[in-house]
Amino acid sequence: MEQKIDVMIDEATVEARIAEIAQQLSKEYEGKTIHIIGVLKGSVFFMCELAKRLTVPVTMDFMSVSSYGNDTKSSGVVKMIKDLDESIEGRDVVLIEDIMDSGRTLSYLINILKERKPASFKVVTLLDKPDRRVVELEPDITGFVIPDRFVVGYGLDCAQKYRNLPYIGVISE
Repeated sequence: MEQKIDVMIDEATVEARIAEIAQQLSKEYEGKTIHIIGVLKGSVFFMCELAKRLTVPVTMDFMSVSSYGNDTKSSGVVKMIKDLDESIEGRDVVLIEDIMDSGRTLSYLINILKERKPASFKVVTLLDKPDRRVVELEPDITGFVIPDRFVVGYGLDCAQKYRNLPYIGVISE
């Protein structure tokens, strides 16, 4: 049986904010190439929409890590599933994340990636749940700060479902 999803952030609002973020990054990286790294699987929708709106050259790669499995709460244990295909040494790197909550996954990734000597490094997240933070960490650019609710859509899933929703939604209780 499918669950009822309530809209938290509608499609037009999400797309408008992504356009603003792209404009900001394009201005900051004018004359440079941005190497964007998407954290699979959740960041794919956000990353593609963002990349389409960037006006500077873009290269991309992906990483996959897991701390959720099929649960709605992070296990606290982060494991690498897929590493980068190319070196990031000397590149202007922007890590693209779908959601930042506890900060464990992002902290793990930041430590690994900064050791690889990028020329610059920035973290962009579509959603931020600061009430869930257990690691002291702030993204460089945030799309939306949201309350501590389990959200789906725009790449975010519940047991691999609902990623394809064109908005950010909350599963009704």
